[in-house]
Amino acid sequence: MRAVCVIGLGLIGGSVLRAATAAGRPGWAATASEQDATAARAEGHAVEDSVPAALRRAESEDALVVVATPLTAVREVLRQVAWHSPAAWLTDVVSVKDPVHDEVRRLLPEARYAGGHPMAGVASSGWTASTAEMFSGASWAVTLEEDTRSEAWREAAALALDCGARVVPTSAAEHDAATARISHLPHVLAAVLAAVGADGGPLAMSLAAGSFRDATRVMGSDPELVRAMTEGNREALLDAADDALGRLGAARGSLASTGSLKSTVDAGHAARGMLEELRGASRERTTVPLDSRHTLRRLRELGDRGGRVVELTADSAVAEVPASEAG
Repeated sequence: MRAVCVIGLGLIGGSVLRAATAAGRPGWAATASEQDATAARAEGHAVEDSVPAALRRAESEDALVVVATPLTAVREVLRQVAWHSPAAWLTDVVSVKDPVHDEVRRLLPEARYAGGHPMAGVASSGWTASTAEMFSGASWAVTLEEDTRSEAWREAAALALDCGARVVPTSAAEHDAATARISHLPHVLAAVLAAVGADGGPLAMSLAAGSFRDATRVMGSDPELVRAMTEGNREALLDAADDALGRLGAARGSLASTGSLKSTVDAGHAARGMLEELRGASRERTTVPLDSRHTLRRLRELGDRGGRVVELTADSAVAEVPASEAG
């Protein structure tokens, strides 16, 4: 199994190091946080004294470098990767993909890179919040662009599978458009909802229960991390926000004119039902050869249909797709 070098030991980076080493991979890390470094070392994990030291080791051991920093720190990390290991095996776990892809292509044109984003997390942050089970059963996007090498995609996908996740193949742009709607916009709406609730004063806060708590849970996250994620996906998030504002405006108009929210509530209920239906759908297995000239297209189509890769063999990706989408 290929060794992993994780740069960043927060919630996600720490969980990657824990899960990868638990799966049997050699692994080490570097972090700017002395607190996280000390805590990780205390649990027996290898943490180098600096990012350059970790990257030099990655170069000598032909390891997979995993960038697990906030988006705002990615450029500096990639500059250091370019200096110490310009043709590195490289992936990341940053929640926005297009900006990272652009930086990699600009700074590391020879890197064997495929972007990644595990769709898992909790509101807490730092090494102490990380767990080896964080990604068990979770979706993990692994991106494919026209210039992505199949072996680079395979390495990033193998890491995700070793961490217990299921791989969703997609492009960086498609990933960012999708996560703007199901991850980044929810953070913005949670911020607005939390502020509106607080405007109700102590009485409102004392009455707040499950629906308010669940809808605002992500606002327990570090505000700087939330800003880096949402502002980094600005264009896609603007589209999603426009959609939300249009729907909210329609709901307000209907409530003001007829007193009814039936259309809004019914549409939301149906949409939630679609999510549950997809999660509960029976799945069928299919195989995608990884050495075919059609591999890129077939893997992307697989992701578009709600499919996920669950296993890699010597020459193919074994995937599960909803039964209604099989074939």
